[in-house]
Amino acid sequence: MRDVFFLFLALILIGGCSIEKKSETGINPLPNFDAMWDYQHPDSTEIKFKEVLLVLKDSPETTYDEGYHAELLTQIARAQGMQGTFEEAHKTLNQVDSMLTDNLKTAKIRYLLERGRVYNSSGNPDKSRALFLEAWNFGMDNQLDIYAIDAAHMMGIVEPSEKQLEWSLKALEVTEKTDDKRAKGWLGSLYNNIGWTYHDSGEYEKALKLFRKGLEWRKTQNNEQAIRIAKWSVGRCLRSLKKYYEALQIQNELLQEFEEKQLEQDGYVFEELAELYLIKNNQSEAKKYFKLAYEYLSKDEWLKANEPERLERIKKLSK
Repeated sequence: MRDVFFLFLALILIGGCSIEKKSETGINPLPNFDAMWDYQHPDSTEIKFKEVLLVLKDSPETTYDEGYHAELLTQIARAQGMQGTFEEAHKTLNQVDSMLTDNLKTAKIRYLLERGRVYNSSGNPDKSRALFLEAWNFGMDNQLDIYAIDAAHMMGIVEPSEKQLEWSLKALEVTEKTDDKRAKGWLGSLYNNIGWTYHDSGEYEKALKLFRKGLEWRKTQNNEQAIRIAKWSVGRCLRSLKKYYEALQIQNELLQEFEEKQLEQDGYVFEELAELYLIKNNQSEAKKYFKLAYEYLSKDEWLKANEPERLERIKKLSK
């Protein structure tokens, strides 16, 4: 149920729609390429971006937008880097580098971010760290909040573990203060991920405060799936705080919602119910939910690869 941090990076406003995108050099009636991102399929995303690039290159001089062109190339490079074609990504970014001027501030920070991501993905965190730090400083100096937050997030990835929380908190501070509505979209993931950082270090009260903030923010976005994830996190943290009654109430509410709305059941909810009934020494209910949890979670590829002991424990307790 933990919200994957990179999922948030999409910041998709209108998926796949052709809309006017305001750039630093005017308004261009070309598609909003940011809304075209499919992070699960960078190969098809690259193809879509290159189709837009062809249209851009054929456009009349009066409507050509250099800032749009440069920013689009940074996202083509990102798609290439996600596919592991790092040399190709660097070549694309070299094109961007040759286009940059003092007026193209958004293009510059996006260039820094994507060059850094390519270096990091290709196993060169030292080069990426310098680029992300430059992007952070440039974003803060030029009120490019949404990209500064992204840079802080990336710094949290490449820095040693003891510095990761510091960067996440910097990102959160900017996000809570910004007037940029798009940048505000980072709040849910930041509350979630900082909450889990506190939880994993045993600071459960701090974690609960962040999880509850995240839940309240998610409710304002009317995304039922995200609300359920945030609610589950609150319940999980309450179990760590030994507030078992409240934790059980939340998980049962989630279970009831899945049943009433005829949604596909969630193995993580079953797991939590099983753990709570085990604590309450209700062996029959615990076994029942461990069995259901294993039925669903044994199909979870991430869990099988990263937490096989947890899965084996669920299996053992289901018998």
